[in-house]
Amino acid sequence: MPNQQQGSGSRSNNLVVPQATAALQQMKFEIAQELGIPISQDGYYGNYTSRDMGSIGGYITKRLVQIAEQQLAGRAR
Repeated sequence: MPNQQQGSGSRSNNLVVPQATAALQQMKFEIAQELGIPISQDGYYGNYTSRDMGSIGGYITKRLVQIAEQQLAGRAR
């Protein structure tokens, strides 16, 4: 598989729309707050459990799917 750098420490989850970075960060903080997980805004998450970070990621995915479904449903009309 060319162009994949697994295990090299580089991030492979590049955004398709880089302008969405701020909105995604805001969503992450909102979801963490809803789940009662106090995360810092300095970008370091080494003090948090994988379970907590996975929960936040799972809820982000769920919310993004809901947004996409609403947008698709609106276009279908």
